[in-house]
Amino acid sequence: MLFSGIPFLFYFLPAVLILYFLAPNSLKNTVLLLSSLIFYAWGEPKYVILMVFSILLYYAFGLLIARSEGRCKKCWLILSVITGAALLGIFKYCDFFLSSFNEAFGTSLPLLKLALPIGISFYTFQCISYTVDIYRGDAKAQTDLVAFGTFVSIFPQLIAGPIVRYVDVENDLISRSHTFENFAEGIPRFLTGLGKKVLLANNLALLVRTFRESPAPSVVFYWLYAIAFTLHIYFDFSGYSDMAIGLGRIYGFHFPENFNYPYVSRSITEFWRRWHMTLSRWFRDYVYIPLGGNRVDFLRWVRNIFLVWMLTGLWHGAAWNFVLWGLLFAMMLVLEKRIPSLRALPGFWGHIYVMFVVTLSFVLFNADSLSQAVGDIRGLFGAGGLPFVNQAALYYLRSNAVLLLLSAVGATPGPRNLLLRFQKRMGGGVLEFLRPAALAVLLLVCTAYLVDGSYNPFLYFRF
Repeated sequence: MLFSGIPFLFYFLPAVLILYFLAPNSLKNTVLLLSSLIFYAWGEPKYVILMVFSILLYYAFGLLIARSEGRCKKCWLILSVITGAALLGIFKYCDFFLSSFNEAFGTSLPLLKLALPIGISFYTFQCISYTVDIYRGDAKAQTDLVAFGTFVSIFPQLIAGPIVRYVDVENDLISRSHTFENFAEGIPRFLTGLGKKVLLANNLALLVRTFRESPAPSVVFYWLYAIAFTLHIYFDFSGYSDMAIGLGRIYGFHFPENFNYPYVSRSITEFWRRWHMTLSRWFRDYVYIPLGGNRVDFLRWVRNIFLVWMLTGLWHGAAWNFVLWGLLFAMMLVLEKRIPSLRALPGFWGHIYVMFVVTLSFVLFNADSLSQAVGDIRGLFGAGGLPFVNQAALYYLRSNAVLLLLSAVGATPGPRNLLLRFQKRMGGGVLEFLRPAALAVLLLVCTAYLVDGSYNPFLYFRF
């Protein structure tokens, strides 16, 4: 079930909201837990068992770590981390490693061919961070199984993040307020994310699909595809994060921000402080710093950077193009460390540098294979005698010019700053009057697109 789907918007969500706000405070977590399991079972009926197993297992791990001392405590922590890694390894990476081994050594080991449980990377990382935080003393073990199950499975951020650490919502799980202010902040945030997803990301994805199906590529068409996908993945991912944060606020949770206009960055270092921030923080706190971070000599620091970014690439998908995608960013971060002027380019040139690297990286990210990735990158630079431009490229450029312009502007703080300036000049009363009408129109337009059967891909099946 997708947030940007009619069943969720007009059946599931209203039903859950009614049940949730009718339930007494003592049963609100129960409503969220049961509705989250139903939400997950809607698309993954057999793997809801795996989620329940993870909830029970890490609930027990948390209690065992909290009640143990010394070596025993550490053993329980190590077991919890190994278990999470094993679950990911079996369901997400096993066939990748087996097929890679077969290709490298000419063997024919049988593949497991297991379907990837949606969202397993998100909730497994949350479970691991929970046990690590208890071991470190940063969090107390949750003794209420329903509350812990709600933390792991809560549907707003279950399948697409942000990655919520237990310490982020510990107080909210036990005692949270349900106010009109929360509702008034949550609804606009959710609808803004819905608009990003339905009106921008989906139409950009349609342009990407059109390129893939076109028999007439050209250099301009390749760049049109690369830019469209770069904008698509931002609006798709940040749109889902906005919807999750907005829904969380409605239910009284305060989820962390996940995106902060990454495409205005002037260095790759800055880009990764703004893009998928909860994932960056997770790897920083649970992998990079335990390895020594930047408090070691240069060679060990390079090792830490490359290991973290190899794992970051693998987190996104079990394929070599994701590994190379992560290693590309590792290389750029090392270069920026060694060449300070690279991360201190003047404003315009800094933006051009970042967007060039990021766009190339997402071409690599979106490829179905390494050979396709090589072909796409060659196409961007006219290799193989490609024409610079053709009629197909000009047609789709003209047809999507407004979409691309709106998306490029929407990926900057410009519209938000303009709205704040308008609010300051006209006074809050005008916006209070116009805002509900604008949100109603946005919901109506999004609904019209969805009812019409517009292209509505699901990007997160890899995660």
